[in-house]
Amino acid sequence: MKATLSFLVVLLTIIIGQNTNAQEMDDIFGQIEVQEELPLLPEKMLLTQRLLWGEKGLLRQTKLAPLNPLQRSKELNLRRKMLVTHQILGYLTLGSMIAQGVLGGKLYNGDNSLRSAHQTMAGVVNISYFSGAALSLFTPPPLTNETRKGLSSARAHKWLATIHFSAMVATNYFSEKDRDIHRLAAYTAFASFATAALVLTF
Repeated sequence: MKATLSFLVVLLTIIIGQNTNAQEMDDIFGQIEVQEELPLLPEKMLLTQRLLWGEKGLLRQTKLAPLNPLQRSKELNLRRKMLVTHQILGYLTLGSMIAQGVLGGKLYNGDNSLRSAHQTMAGVVNISYFSGAALSLFTPPPLTNETRKGLSSARAHKWLATIHFSAMVATNYFSEKDRDIHRLAAYTAFASFATAALVLTF
């Protein structure tokens, strides 16, 4: 009698366990199906992102990055790494801009011995700035767009990016053409870039 009772208890435990596991598996597969129904790409992307990562982007057409849930998971991981590197390069660029501003101020005051150092630092600023910009512009897109209305730190950062990117292009263009415009563009680039860094930091 005891053996029969023990056997029934074990059998009941196995049956309940199987039902529980089956239910858990159904839940898991149900979640996967729901996730697969969600769009893999956001509605809005930067033009640079769409050219590479869009549904008909270069990486999709060449099959280097097929559009599927597993690939998008890898892309989001890559996006995080690229944006962290973008942030690190941003702080390096900011420090280089400050050093360049000090050298530039002395150069404008007649200390021509610093011309070579000023040009070298300009190269450092350009490399770090435009490398950071490329990481931001060509990073894989997020899953969804920002939906919160009104001003946010991320939105302010993007607006300021438009200003300091234009100012950086002008700074380089007028470096040998017009010293006054070059200087004004450089100050604009620094002020907007520093503000863009601060809005994300604080």
